[in-house]
Amino acid sequence: MRKSLFLYLFIIAVLMNVFTYKYFSSKDGSELQTLTETNKRMKDSLSVMTNKLYDADAFSLENNDRAQNYLSQNDIKAFEEKVKQALLAYNDDKEGNKYTDQTKMGEQKFIINKIKILNHRWIIANYSNGELWGEVLLKYFVNDDQTISFEVMSSYLYPKELN
Repeated sequence: MRKSLFLYLFIIAVLMNVFTYKYFSSKDGSELQTLTETNKRMKDSLSVMTNKLYDADAFSLENNDRAQNYLSQNDIKAFEEKVKQALLAYNDDKEGNKYTDQTKMGEQKFIINKIKILNHRWIIANYSNGELWGEVLLKYFVNDDQTISFEVMSSYLYPKELN
């Protein structure tokens, strides 16, 4: 009786090992397939995002060879920073940045927040006074003395949102 009990226990242990092996080997295969599919989806989404980023930067000075040649600048990053700092310097005026094309309303002045240099001639920027927001399209010029001058082409102030 004791021998048959050990035989039954041995057979049950062998069967449990076989089923456990089969379960985990099939689980590894399905996990590998899932990971492969996830990896493919990630590569596809990365490709889509790369294309969107390329399209979004189509209008930028650093991707525009003709504008760079027109400016004949060696260091475009330094030039962009110089133009940005020249425009942002007007934020310090007590009446606000005059290139927002907005007058001071109440206590808050309009200042430029973000700037994108589109090419060798145009800049788009957004501005606000803390309550109202707007956007402005500017022309900029590099003078003979290497100073930067600006001219407002168009400006738009968004209406105040009612909550």
